[in-house]
Amino acid sequence: MFDRYDSCSEESTSSSSSDDSEDEVPSIPASLPIIKNNGQVYTYPDGKTGMATCEMCGMVGVRDAFYSKTKRFCSVSCSRSYSSNSKKASILARLQGKPPTKKAKVLQKQPLMAKLAAYAQYQASQQQQNQAKSKAVVPVEGFDWGRYICSNNLVGAPVSCFKHVPMGTCWGDLAEGVIVEDFYPCNKTIRNILKVLLIYFMSHERLLLFLFSSPGFKALLRYEGFDNDTSRDFWCNLCVPEIHHVGWCASSGKPLVPPKSIQLKYSNWRAFLVKRLTGAKTLPPDFATKVHENMQFPFKKLMRVEVVDKSHLCRTRVALVEQVIGGRLRLVYEEGSDDFWCHMYSPLIHSIGWSRSIGHRFKRSDVSKKIDGQMDAPAQLFATVKDVDQNGEWFRDRMKLEAIDPLNLSAISVATVRKVLADGYLMIGVDGSEVTDGSDWFCYHSTSPSIFPAGFCEINNIELTHPRGYTKLPFKWFDYLRETSSIAAPVKLFNKDVPNHGFRQGMKLEAVDLMEPRLVCVATVTRIVHRLLRIHFDGWEDEYDQWVDCQSSDLYPVGWCQLTGYQLQPPAAQSEIKHHSSTQI
Repeated sequence: MFDRYDSCSEESTSSSSSDDSEDEVPSIPASLPIIKNNGQVYTYPDGKTGMATCEMCGMVGVRDAFYSKTKRFCSVSCSRSYSSNSKKASILARLQGKPPTKKAKVLQKQPLMAKLAAYAQYQASQQQQNQAKSKAVVPVEGFDWGRYICSNNLVGAPVSCFKHVPMGTCWGDLAEGVIVEDFYPCNKTIRNILKVLLIYFMSHERLLLFLFSSPGFKALLRYEGFDNDTSRDFWCNLCVPEIHHVGWCASSGKPLVPPKSIQLKYSNWRAFLVKRLTGAKTLPPDFATKVHENMQFPFKKLMRVEVVDKSHLCRTRVALVEQVIGGRLRLVYEEGSDDFWCHMYSPLIHSIGWSRSIGHRFKRSDVSKKIDGQMDAPAQLFATVKDVDQNGEWFRDRMKLEAIDPLNLSAISVATVRKVLADGYLMIGVDGSEVTDGSDWFCYHSTSPSIFPAGFCEINNIELTHPRGYTKLPFKWFDYLRETSSIAAPVKLFNKDVPNHGFRQGMKLEAVDLMEPRLVCVATVTRIVHRLLRIHFDGWEDEYDQWVDCQSSDLYPVGWCQLTGYQLQPPAAQSEIKHHSSTQI
């Protein structure tokens, strides 16, 4: 746009504009600024084409298409209207509420009032759309897990369901009634005792009884002495530095006093505390130490790994660790600037040399010079897979099975083993949608919970996505195997382990959108099939649901984002369109 400097009076502006109303003259070279004697200066951003803003209606367009000698107006009517009454020049500026943008277009030659009416109608429609969107979408900064759960009588998955997160393996039996010490909000030098009303529920009846839910790392706290008064209850992440076990004040030489609002409620506060704390449960003394230790992650910046190529799923590439947040890695491919997010325990990343060792396709890097500080990530940092015996009866090329499609995670599809690799790995393709060069094949381990024997979906009442173009419906495995002259992979070769994961239908959690893996969203477990979870992203349509294993490193308890500093995506509007990239998994 242009740089404008207005320092003229209304009278001088009006008189100057009357001299250049209708006569069209050759345009001034675009490389020069136009300077009017009223103090207005216009410059051209690119020095070539030249753009202009109509001083009457505020529209932006190509300067050569404007009227008057100085190209100040988009039409004859605007030039005349400005000359007769310069005050009208501010009407549309007030309607706009913001400076014109390059996306604005010059209106056709039409009366001023028609322009004003059209533009006012456009602005009104834009304002209505913005208001509707702002009401439907919860702002990231304004999302409150506690209020969201309480207002909808929801329950969150306990931390013990997530073994890969900080404190996941040492959360213990934290439950309702645990007593902690916390800073009083009005005075950060004084500690107070609070009671954890509910950390999580093991039954629906207890949820109905308390009418509270305190999932994941979050807990609903009440100051001791308030009894049944819920007006001061508040939500807090139990892993924050302000929370300590009972006795921390005494061992640290800090005073332990009641909130001022109830200080006079009990004549002997010390006796009250002794009575309430005798036999009470509290956090382990080393709880804060364990939290700190669990927040240390072995992957460091500039470590080199092999990771799936998001543009060609059939191969891997070398990438560098650029950022580590809560165990999640932001990886940047060694060639180019594309990045990729995944957890450090993700099956999509491996140590350098992994692809060669199992016979997986690999894109060699042309980068010959290493950056100072680079090092190959040690092999022991990566998730390990179960050893398998590939001798005897084993997977073979062209065997049929069912698999979660990494390009459509809401679907389980008819698939084929395309290549058997070493160490139990398989290259798999989705029937009916494969490209001829095999660039959309994907790698699963034989013990992966994302592949299933033929008939799994039918037995568990899951819709099976049939091959594209296959018209003999309803799909029957027996007929399909006969028509394709193929055999189904033996059932005994698949992973049948179902851990006691602790998830229940309706539980809330934070989950990665695997089609856009940098995003962690508010989500719900809507269905459980053995160890398979159907994850629904709150606010989105069901078509964006994703099938995820119960032990997936892409699932997190409520409060994980707050604890680690990762951005949480709040529930979105039902009417909002979600764009998923088919090249990301």
